Amino acid sequence: MADKRDYYEVLGVPKNASDDEIKKAYRSLAKKYHPDMNPDNPEEAEKKFKEASEAYGVLSDAEKRRQYDQFGHAAFDAGAGGAGGAYDFSGMDFSDIFSDLFGFGDIFGGGSRRGASRNGPMRGADKVVDVRLTFEEAVFGVEKEIEVDSKEECKTCKGSGAKPGTSPETCPNCRGKGQVRVTTNSIFGQITSVQTCRECNGRGKVIRDKCPDCRGTGYTTIKKRYAVKFPAGIDNNGLACKIPGKGEPGQNGGPRGDILVRTLVAKHPIFQRQEYDIYSTVSLPFSVATLGGDVLIDTVDGQVAYEVKAGTQTDTVVRLKGKGVPTLRDKEKRGDHFVKFVVKVPEKLSAEAKETLRKFDSLSGDYLNAAKNAGVPKEKKKKGWF
Repeated sequence: MADKRDYYEVLGVPKNASDDEIKKAYRSLAKKYHPDMNPDNPEEAEKKFKEASEAYGVLSDAEKRRQYDQFGHAAFDAGAGGAGGAYDFSGMDFSDIFSDLFGFGDIFGGGSRRGASRNGPMRGADKVVDVRLTFEEAVFGVEKEIEVDSKEECKTCKGSGAKPGTSPETCPNCRGKGQVRVTTNSIFGQITSVQTCRECNGRGKVIRDKCPDCRGTGYTTIKKRYAVKFPAGIDNNGLACKIPGKGEPGQNGGPRGDILVRTLVAKHPIFQRQEYDIYSTVSLPFSVATLGGDVLIDTVDGQVAYEVKAGTQTDTVVRLKGKGVPTLRDKEKRGDHFVKFVVKVPEKLSAEAKETLRKFDSLSGDYLNAAKNAGVPKEKKKKGWF
Protein backbone atom coordinates (compact mmCIF):
# COMPACT_ATOMS: atom_id res chain seq x y z
CA MET A 1 0.00 0.00 0.00
CA ALA A 2 1.48 3.31 -1.05
CA ASP A 3 2.47 5.77 1.63
CA LYS A 4 0.38 8.89 1.92
CA ARG A 5 1.98 12.10 0.75
CA ASP A 6 2.78 14.89 3.18
CA TYR A 7 -0.21 17.23 3.46
CA TYR A 8 1.96 20.33 3.00
CA GLU A 9 3.46 18.76 -0.12
CA VAL A 10 -0.02 17.98 -1.46
CA LEU A 11 -1.08 21.61 -1.19
CA GLY A 12 2.31 22.91 -2.27
CA VAL A 13 2.80 25.17 0.76
CA PRO A 14 5.58 25.41 3.37
CA LYS A 15 5.03 24.12 6.90
CA ASN A 16 4.84 27.68 8.24
CA ALA A 17 2.14 28.67 5.74
CA SER A 18 -0.62 30.93 7.03
CA ASP A 19 -4.31 29.99 7.02
CA ASP A 20 -4.90 32.26 4.04
CA GLU A 21 -2.06 30.65 2.08
CA ILE A 22 -3.45 27.17 2.80
CA LYS A 23 -6.94 28.23 1.76
CA LYS A 24 -5.66 29.87 -1.43
CA ALA A 25 -3.64 26.78 -2.36
CA TYR A 26 -6.59 24.46 -1.80
CA ARG A 27 -8.95 26.70 -3.75
CA SER A 28 -6.60 26.51 -6.73
CA LEU A 29 -6.25 22.72 -6.54
CA ALA A 30 -9.97 22.16 -5.96
CA LYS A 31 -10.80 24.08 -9.10
CA LYS A 32 -8.06 22.33 -11.08
CA TYR A 33 -8.95 18.76 -10.07
CA HIS A 34 -12.69 18.89 -9.55
CA PRO A 35 -14.18 16.00 -11.59
CA ASP A 36 -16.58 18.35 -13.35
CA MET A 37 -13.56 20.25 -14.66
CA ASN A 38 -11.86 17.06 -15.94
CA PRO A 39 -14.38 15.14 -18.06
CA ASP A 40 -11.57 13.34 -19.96
CA ASN A 41 -10.00 11.79 -16.85
CA PRO A 42 -12.54 12.01 -14.00
CA GLU A 43 -11.16 9.11 -11.93
CA GLU A 44 -7.63 10.50 -11.64
CA ALA A 45 -8.98 14.01 -11.05
CA GLU A 46 -11.28 12.73 -8.30
CA LYS A 47 -8.35 10.98 -6.63
CA LYS A 48 -6.27 14.17 -6.56
CA PHE A 49 -9.29 16.21 -5.57
CA LYS A 50 -9.93 13.99 -2.54
CA GLU A 51 -6.24 14.07 -1.62
CA ALA A 52 -6.20 17.87 -1.67
CA SER A 53 -9.49 18.02 0.27
CA GLU A 54 -8.13 15.67 2.91
CA ALA A 55 -5.00 17.78 3.31
CA TYR A 56 -7.05 20.96 3.55
CA GLY A 57 -9.43 19.40 6.05
CA VAL A 58 -6.54 18.77 8.43
CA LEU A 59 -4.37 21.85 7.86
CA SER A 60 -7.29 24.28 7.96
CA ASP A 61 -8.24 23.10 11.45
CA ALA A 62 -5.91 24.49 14.11
CA GLU A 63 -6.15 21.49 16.45
CA LYS A 64 -5.85 18.88 13.70
CA ARG A 65 -2.90 20.75 12.22
CA ARG A 66 -1.16 20.78 15.62
CA GLN A 67 -1.65 17.03 15.93
CA TYR A 68 -0.44 16.43 12.39
CA ASP A 69 2.67 18.55 12.90
CA GLN A 70 3.50 16.49 16.01
CA PHE A 71 2.58 12.93 14.96
CA GLY A 72 2.11 13.07 11.18
CA HIS A 73 -0.46 10.76 9.56
CA ALA A 74 -0.36 8.51 12.61
CA ALA A 75 -2.42 11.10 14.48
CA PHE A 76 -5.47 10.13 12.38
CA ASP A 77 -4.93 6.45 11.68
CA ALA A 78 -7.72 5.48 14.04
CA GLY A 79 -10.20 8.05 12.89
CA ALA A 80 -9.91 10.48 10.08
CA GLY A 81 -8.25 8.32 7.50
CA GLY A 82 -5.34 5.98 7.93
CA ALA A 83 -3.06 5.09 5.06
CA GLY A 84 -5.10 4.56 1.98
CA GLY A 85 -8.40 4.71 3.87
CA ALA A 86 -11.46 6.74 2.97
CA TYR A 87 -11.26 10.13 4.59
CA ASP A 88 -14.19 11.30 6.71
CA PHE A 89 -15.32 14.76 5.54
CA SER A 90 -18.02 15.17 8.16
CA GLY A 91 -17.68 18.21 10.36
CA MET A 92 -15.51 20.06 7.86
CA ASP A 93 -16.60 23.44 6.50
CA PHE A 94 -16.03 23.75 2.74
CA SER A 95 -18.88 26.22 2.20
CA ASP A 96 -16.80 29.33 1.59
CA ILE A 97 -14.46 27.46 -0.75
CA PHE A 98 -17.22 25.97 -2.90
CA SER A 99 -19.22 29.18 -2.81
CA ASP A 100 -16.26 30.95 -4.41
CA LEU A 101 -15.59 28.17 -6.91
CA PHE A 102 -19.02 27.00 -7.97
CA GLY A 103 -21.49 29.56 -6.63
CA PHE A 104 -23.06 27.31 -3.94
CA GLY A 105 -24.64 29.45 -1.28
CA ASP A 106 -25.48 26.63 1.14
CA ILE A 107 -23.49 23.42 1.26
CA PHE A 108 -23.88 20.24 3.32
CA GLY A 109 -27.19 21.58 4.60
CA GLY A 110 -25.58 24.50 6.45
CA GLY A 111 -27.20 27.93 6.69
CA SER A 112 -26.62 30.42 3.93
CA ARG A 113 -25.69 33.83 5.25
CA ARG A 114 -25.38 35.23 1.73
CA GLY A 115 -28.76 34.10 0.51
CA ALA A 116 -30.80 34.72 3.64
CA SER A 117 -31.54 38.34 2.86
CA ARG A 118 -32.23 38.09 -0.88
CA ASN A 119 -35.96 38.21 -0.29
CA GLY A 120 -35.62 41.25 1.99
CA PRO A 121 -35.44 44.92 0.98
CA MET A 122 -32.70 45.57 -1.57
CA ARG A 123 -31.35 48.95 -2.62
CA GLY A 124 -31.76 49.84 -6.27
CA ALA A 125 -28.81 50.08 -8.62
CA ASP A 126 -27.04 53.36 -9.30
CA LYS A 127 -27.59 54.92 -12.72
CA VAL A 128 -24.47 56.32 -14.37
CA VAL A 129 -24.91 59.24 -16.77
CA ASP A 130 -21.99 60.42 -18.92
CA VAL A 131 -22.03 64.06 -20.04
CA ARG A 132 -19.69 65.46 -22.71
CA LEU A 133 -17.87 68.70 -21.96
CA THR A 134 -15.55 70.82 -24.05
CA PHE A 135 -12.00 71.35 -22.83
CA GLU A 136 -12.82 74.90 -21.75
CA GLU A 137 -16.02 73.84 -19.93
CA ALA A 138 -14.02 71.34 -17.89
CA VAL A 139 -11.39 73.98 -17.07
CA PHE A 140 -13.72 76.75 -15.95
CA GLY A 141 -16.83 74.79 -14.95
CA VAL A 142 -20.32 74.93 -16.41
CA GLU A 143 -23.93 74.23 -15.51
CA LYS A 144 -25.88 71.92 -17.81
CA GLU A 145 -29.25 70.25 -17.85
CA ILE A 146 -29.25 66.48 -18.21
CA GLU A 147 -32.10 64.22 -19.27
CA VAL A 148 -32.47 60.81 -17.63
CA ASP A 149 -34.84 57.90 -18.21
CA SER A 150 -36.49 57.35 -14.83
CA LYS A 151 -38.59 54.39 -13.74
CA GLU A 152 -41.62 55.65 -11.83
CA GLU A 153 -44.39 53.72 -10.13
CA CYS A 154 -47.10 52.72 -12.60
CA LYS A 155 -50.22 54.76 -11.93
CA THR A 156 -52.50 52.07 -13.33
CA CYS A 157 -51.48 49.23 -11.00
CA LYS A 158 -49.97 51.37 -8.21
CA GLY A 159 -46.68 49.53 -8.60
CA SER A 160 -48.03 46.01 -8.08
CA GLY A 161 -47.52 44.97 -11.70
CA ALA A 162 -50.88 43.20 -11.67
CA LYS A 163 -53.86 44.02 -13.84
CA PRO A 164 -56.37 46.26 -12.00
CA GLY A 165 -58.78 44.07 -10.06
CA THR A 166 -56.15 41.35 -9.53
CA SER A 167 -53.23 40.94 -7.14
CA PRO A 168 -49.83 39.22 -7.21
CA GLU A 169 -49.94 35.67 -5.86
CA THR A 170 -47.55 33.87 -3.56
CA CYS A 171 -45.06 31.92 -5.67
CA PRO A 172 -46.01 28.23 -5.48
CA ASN A 173 -42.44 27.14 -6.23
CA CYS A 174 -40.71 28.87 -3.29
CA ARG A 175 -43.85 29.56 -1.21
CA GLY A 176 -43.04 33.24 -1.02
CA LYS A 177 -39.46 32.88 0.22
CA GLY A 178 -37.83 33.89 -3.04
CA GLN A 179 -35.33 31.03 -2.70
CA VAL A 180 -35.32 27.28 -3.25
CA ARG A 181 -33.04 24.57 -1.91
CA VAL A 182 -31.50 22.34 -4.56
CA THR A 183 -29.87 19.03 -3.60
CA THR A 184 -27.30 17.39 -5.89
CA ASN A 185 -25.08 14.34 -5.52
CA SER A 186 -21.31 14.71 -5.43
CA ILE A 187 -18.24 12.83 -4.29
CA PHE A 188 -18.94 14.23 -0.82
CA GLY A 189 -22.46 12.90 -0.79
CA GLN A 190 -25.47 15.16 -1.08
CA ILE A 191 -24.85 18.89 -1.43
CA THR A 192 -27.65 21.34 -0.75
CA SER A 193 -27.42 24.80 -2.27
CA VAL A 194 -29.76 27.76 -1.91
CA GLN A 195 -30.67 29.42 -5.20
CA THR A 196 -32.88 32.27 -6.30
CA CYS A 197 -36.28 31.02 -7.36
CA ARG A 198 -36.58 31.11 -11.13
CA GLU A 199 -40.33 31.33 -11.08
CA CYS A 200 -40.49 34.66 -9.26
CA ASN A 201 -36.85 35.86 -9.65
CA GLY A 202 -36.52 36.06 -5.88
CA ARG A 203 -39.56 38.28 -5.31
CA GLY A 204 -41.69 35.60 -3.67
CA LYS A 205 -44.67 36.73 -5.75
CA VAL A 206 -45.84 35.87 -9.26
CA ILE A 207 -48.18 37.89 -11.46
CA ARG A 208 -50.72 35.90 -13.43
CA ASP A 209 -52.51 38.84 -15.07
CA LYS A 210 -50.02 41.58 -15.89
CA CYS A 211 -50.83 45.27 -15.97
CA PRO A 212 -51.25 46.34 -19.63
CA ASP A 213 -49.40 49.64 -19.09
CA CYS A 214 -46.26 48.45 -17.33
CA ARG A 215 -46.39 44.80 -18.51
CA GLY A 216 -46.02 43.49 -15.00
CA THR A 217 -42.93 45.49 -14.01
CA GLY A 218 -44.80 47.94 -11.77
CA TYR A 219 -42.94 50.85 -13.36
CA THR A 220 -43.23 53.11 -16.37
CA THR A 221 -40.34 55.04 -17.87
CA ILE A 222 -40.50 58.82 -18.14
CA LYS A 223 -37.97 61.52 -19.02
CA LYS A 224 -36.71 63.66 -16.16
CA ARG A 225 -34.43 66.68 -16.28
CA TYR A 226 -31.90 67.76 -13.67
CA ALA A 227 -29.63 70.81 -13.52
CA VAL A 228 -26.06 69.75 -12.84
CA LYS A 229 -23.15 72.01 -11.92
CA PHE A 230 -19.79 70.81 -13.20
CA PRO A 231 -17.05 72.35 -11.03
CA ALA A 232 -14.06 74.14 -12.50
CA GLY A 233 -11.10 71.79 -12.92
CA ILE A 234 -13.06 68.57 -13.38
CA ASP A 235 -11.24 66.00 -15.52
CA ASN A 236 -12.21 63.27 -17.94
CA ASN A 237 -14.25 60.48 -16.27
CA GLY A 238 -14.50 62.60 -13.15
CA LEU A 239 -17.53 62.25 -10.89
CA ALA A 240 -19.27 65.59 -11.20
CA CYS A 241 -22.03 64.97 -8.70
CA LYS A 242 -24.38 62.45 -7.15
CA ILE A 243 -28.14 62.89 -7.24
CA PRO A 244 -29.32 60.76 -4.31
CA GLY A 245 -32.45 58.63 -4.49
CA LYS A 246 -33.06 59.14 -8.21
CA GLY A 247 -31.51 55.93 -9.56
CA GLU A 248 -33.07 52.53 -10.19
CA PRO A 249 -35.98 51.48 -7.92
CA GLY A 250 -35.24 49.13 -5.03
CA GLN A 251 -36.76 45.69 -4.58
CA ASN A 252 -39.11 44.51 -1.86
CA GLY A 253 -39.44 48.00 -0.43
CA GLY A 254 -35.74 48.86 -0.64
CA PRO A 255 -34.59 52.44 -1.37
CA ARG A 256 -33.78 53.73 -4.82
CA GLY A 257 -30.20 54.01 -5.99
CA ASP A 258 -28.47 57.25 -6.96
CA ILE A 259 -27.68 59.00 -10.22
CA LEU A 260 -23.92 59.33 -10.73
CA VAL A 261 -22.98 62.02 -13.25
CA ARG A 262 -19.58 61.57 -14.92
CA THR A 263 -17.75 63.71 -17.44
CA LEU A 264 -16.31 62.92 -20.85
CA VAL A 265 -14.00 65.80 -21.78
CA ALA A 266 -13.32 66.41 -25.47
CA LYS A 267 -9.73 66.69 -26.69
CA HIS A 268 -8.39 70.15 -27.56
CA PRO A 269 -6.54 70.79 -30.84
CA ILE A 270 -3.77 72.74 -29.08
CA PHE A 271 -3.74 71.98 -25.37
CA GLN A 272 -2.99 68.77 -23.49
CA ARG A 273 -3.75 68.41 -19.81
CA GLN A 274 -1.95 66.57 -17.01
CA GLU A 275 -3.79 66.97 -13.71
CA TYR A 276 -3.92 70.77 -13.28
CA ASP A 277 -1.15 71.72 -15.73
CA ILE A 278 -1.58 72.50 -19.43
CA TYR A 279 0.97 71.78 -22.16
CA SER A 280 1.23 73.18 -25.68
CA THR A 281 3.74 73.66 -28.49
CA VAL A 282 4.34 77.02 -30.20
CA SER A 283 6.16 77.62 -33.50
CA LEU A 284 8.84 80.27 -33.04
CA PRO A 285 9.79 82.35 -36.12
CA PHE A 286 13.45 82.02 -37.05
CA SER A 287 14.03 85.74 -36.72
CA VAL A 288 12.50 85.94 -33.26
CA ALA A 289 14.44 82.88 -32.09
CA THR A 290 17.65 84.44 -33.35
CA LEU A 291 17.23 88.06 -32.36
CA GLY A 292 14.72 87.73 -29.52
CA GLY A 293 11.36 89.45 -29.26
CA ASP A 294 7.71 88.93 -28.42
CA VAL A 295 5.72 85.89 -29.50
CA LEU A 296 1.96 85.37 -29.13
CA ILE A 297 0.93 82.31 -27.10
CA ASP A 298 -2.62 80.91 -26.93
CA THR A 299 -3.81 80.07 -23.41
CA VAL A 300 -7.20 79.11 -21.96
CA ASP A 301 -7.47 82.75 -20.84
CA GLY A 302 -6.74 84.10 -24.33
CA GLN A 303 -3.56 85.21 -26.09
CA VAL A 304 -0.58 86.52 -24.13
CA ALA A 305 2.64 88.11 -25.38
CA TYR A 306 5.83 86.42 -24.15
CA GLU A 307 9.29 87.92 -24.57
CA VAL A 308 11.69 85.37 -26.06
CA LYS A 309 15.40 85.63 -25.43
CA ALA A 310 17.79 85.94 -28.37
CA GLY A 311 19.23 82.57 -29.42
CA THR A 312 16.30 80.49 -28.18
CA GLN A 313 16.61 76.89 -29.41
CA THR A 314 14.05 74.26 -30.42
CA ASP A 315 12.59 72.29 -27.45
CA THR A 316 13.08 75.20 -25.07
CA VAL A 317 10.29 75.02 -22.45
CA VAL A 318 8.93 78.03 -20.57
CA ARG A 319 6.33 78.18 -17.81
CA LEU A 320 3.37 80.53 -17.67
CA LYS A 321 2.61 80.47 -13.97
CA GLY A 322 -1.04 80.29 -12.94
CA LYS A 323 -2.31 79.83 -16.50
CA GLY A 324 -3.29 76.19 -16.00
CA VAL A 325 -6.44 74.50 -14.68
CA PRO A 326 -8.16 75.59 -11.45
CA THR A 327 -7.99 73.01 -8.67
CA LEU A 328 -11.20 71.34 -7.56
CA ARG A 329 -10.67 72.37 -3.94
CA ASP A 330 -9.93 76.01 -4.70
CA LYS A 331 -10.72 77.45 -8.11
CA GLU A 332 -8.56 80.49 -7.33
CA LYS A 333 -5.52 78.20 -7.15
CA ARG A 334 -4.43 77.10 -10.61
CA GLY A 335 -1.81 74.97 -12.24
CA ASP A 336 0.72 76.23 -14.78
CA HIS A 337 0.92 76.30 -18.57
CA PHE A 338 4.11 74.84 -20.02
CA VAL A 339 5.05 75.92 -23.56
CA LYS A 340 7.62 74.19 -25.75
CA PHE A 341 9.10 76.28 -28.56
CA VAL A 342 9.90 74.80 -31.96
CA VAL A 343 11.96 77.09 -34.20
CA LYS A 344 10.28 77.38 -37.57
CA VAL A 345 12.65 77.42 -40.54
CA PRO A 346 11.24 79.34 -43.52
CA GLU A 347 10.63 77.14 -46.56
CA LYS A 348 10.32 79.91 -49.14
CA LEU A 349 12.41 83.09 -49.30
CA SER A 350 12.60 85.90 -51.80
CA ALA A 351 15.88 86.54 -53.61
CA GLU A 352 16.45 89.62 -51.50
CA ALA A 353 15.82 87.67 -48.27
CA LYS A 354 18.23 84.91 -49.37
CA GLU A 355 20.95 87.45 -50.12
CA THR A 356 20.40 89.09 -46.74
CA LEU A 357 20.62 85.67 -45.05
CA ARG A 358 23.90 84.92 -46.86
CA LYS A 359 25.34 88.19 -45.57
CA PHE A 360 24.11 87.29 -42.10
CA ASP A 361 25.82 83.91 -42.38
CA SER A 362 29.13 85.36 -43.53
CA LEU A 363 29.12 87.75 -40.59
CA SER A 364 28.13 85.13 -38.01
CA GLY A 365 30.53 82.32 -38.92
CA ASP A 366 30.35 81.66 -42.68
CA TYR A 367 28.73 78.27 -42.10
CA LEU A 368 27.60 78.03 -45.71
CA ASN A 369 31.26 77.72 -46.80
CA ALA A 370 32.51 75.69 -43.82
CA ALA A 371 33.36 72.54 -45.83
CA LYS A 372 35.02 74.53 -48.64
CA ASN A 373 37.13 76.54 -46.22
CA ALA A 374 38.19 73.39 -44.38
CA GLY A 375 39.14 71.57 -47.60
CA VAL A 376 36.89 68.60 -46.86
CA PRO A 377 35.70 66.73 -49.97
CA LYS A 378 31.96 66.71 -50.53
CA GLU A 379 30.17 63.36 -50.29
CA LYS A 380 28.45 62.50 -53.52
CA LYS A 381 24.79 61.54 -53.36
CA LYS A 382 24.01 57.97 -54.27
CA LYS A 383 20.81 56.83 -55.87
CA GLY A 384 18.83 54.50 -53.67
CA TRP A 385 15.64 52.54 -53.88
CA PHE A 386 13.66 55.52 -52.61
